[in-house]
Amino acid sequence: MQFSRKNIEAYAQTNRITWREDSSNASRKYLRNKLRQEVVPVLKEINPQLLGSFQNTLDNLSDASDIVRDKLHDFEAKAVVSSTENDTTYKISEFKKVNNPKAYAFEMFKDFSFTEWNDVVNLLDAESGKFVTSSTHRLIKHREFLILSDLDSVGNKPSRNKTCITIKDDDTFVETPIGYITISETDIIEDNTTHTIFVNRQKLSFPLELKLWETGDYFYPLGMKGKKKVSKYLKDEKLSPIEKENIWVLKSDDKIVWVVGKRADERFKVNELAKQILKVELKESGKEKF
Repeated sequence: MQFSRKNIEAYAQTNRITWREDSSNASRKYLRNKLRQEVVPVLKEINPQLLGSFQNTLDNLSDASDIVRDKLHDFEAKAVVSSTENDTTYKISEFKKVNNPKAYAFEMFKDFSFTEWNDVVNLLDAESGKFVTSSTHRLIKHREFLILSDLDSVGNKPSRNKTCITIKDDDTFVETPIGYITISETDIIEDNTTHTIFVNRQKLSFPLELKLWETGDYFYPLGMKGKKKVSKYLKDEKLSPIEKENIWVLKSDDKIVWVVGKRADERFKVNELAKQILKVELKESGKEKF
């Protein structure tokens, strides 16, 4: 419930409460005071019910705001495909269904420092790979989706491309930005998986290097003939740009042993001549540790 100044003064007088006036209320250097002392009296002469009408308008606007919030909540529930710690994926088709995509884009992304709203809307019809950045985030078009990501999570930033983790021949446990890698000798050979590979120790040259993949990198995918650029392999895997940027490779003498979390290299596979077999396993952060 709202109370006018007269209501409050009357209450104070009836209940014998000492009235104290803030001296700043008399100063017209503040806009609020100029409006209250100069503009409001004129408006009240024109419409004596001004304050009541104004309060009704505020109440109506508040009710309308509730409707808008409900509508946006429903839209977000339909538009968001997935959300992780680093990125959120939205269906472009949901933006195109509404009458004013720009308004919905503004409401979805206004808290992420974007300012060029025409550029954001243009992403809806842009080629896959086009993006818009703010001071803190990036919004990228990927096929039929928009992917919002924190700039700190973008893998191809120069500072991250220089990151290289060295793995010595006696290392058995290595903590990395993508999880925990263990290396152990084994006599039991199983099929390689995306997160576990078996390699011929004799073909490795330590120290190994773990780093983000770079343009020009290539490997010999296990089970295939010939080499393939990592960029082409990741494209064929239909990874999103965000996923591509955060792919790491394990290297021996600058040769890729493993596109980590994806596929091992044919050149280091275990064969009948292998005298020493290493099991290399990745467990993502937040999951069971060794």
